[in-house]
Amino acid sequence: MRNEQEMMEMLVGFAANDSRVRLVTLEGSRTNPNIPGDAFQDFDIAYFVTDMDSFKENDQWLTVFGNRVMMQKPEDMELFPSELGNWFSYMILFEDGNKVDLTLIPISEVDDYFASSDGLVKVLLDKDGMIKNEVIANDRQYWIKKPTAKEFDDCCNEFWMTSTYVVKGLARKEILFAADHLNEIVRPNLLRMMSWQIGAKHGYSFSVGKNYKFIERYLPADSWEALLSTYSENGYPHMWKSLFICYELFRTYSKAVAETLGYPYPDYDKAITKYTENVYRYYSEQNK
Repeated sequence: MRNEQEMMEMLVGFAANDSRVRLVTLEGSRTNPNIPGDAFQDFDIAYFVTDMDSFKENDQWLTVFGNRVMMQKPEDMELFPSELGNWFSYMILFEDGNKVDLTLIPISEVDDYFASSDGLVKVLLDKDGMIKNEVIANDRQYWIKKPTAKEFDDCCNEFWMTSTYVVKGLARKEILFAADHLNEIVRPNLLRMMSWQIGAKHGYSFSVGKNYKFIERYLPADSWEALLSTYSENGYPHMWKSLFICYELFRTYSKAVAETLGYPYPDYDKAITKYTENVYRYYSEQNK
């Protein structure tokens, strides 16, 4: 596998030798000093170019970067509508295991790019001195944020109300419906609440990572094991158990946040827990 230095020299070197590319930036985790580097990090590169069409005519120019295992061009797909406007991207996995996400951006949209940046940007090449102020990458946008009282109540409301859809799906023997609501709404709000408690305890000056991937570092071992157990969904008994564990964890962490921040603890818990237990008893009787 080519190392980071080799990849960066290749990607910047191509841009340096192509007059159509005027500015190059690096984005994402490789710019974040708070994330340890590894071989699986993508190279998120943006080329700001003077002639988009000449690049998009064919893909031959990409061969200079190595042999491709697979490539995706999101803005050229019909099933998934483009979200990047005039930008055009290439997501490339190479034979040696390196992955490059390369985005072409019209040079006229430099200001828009930096205005919409999440802060994790590093300038690699600026042929025309367009960037007047120093750009220092930071992940501040992803730090845990202290919730307002309304945000806290909204999270509680969403968690408990959506859990009734999980209950309904399980009672009806519609496990995919139930799993979708558990995975897409219920558990994400549990993770949100857990991150708020972590922030309340440790401060709001760091991130727990994309998809909460670093949250294990800040959770007690029993909470971590309980959280992992909620991903067991292979059958109705496991799904019911996962839901009830989510209830227990959310109750514990939301009460802790409410107490720490001085917010009222809503009565959704009591009402929905009673509702769930009633439905579960009915379900159990019907499936003896």
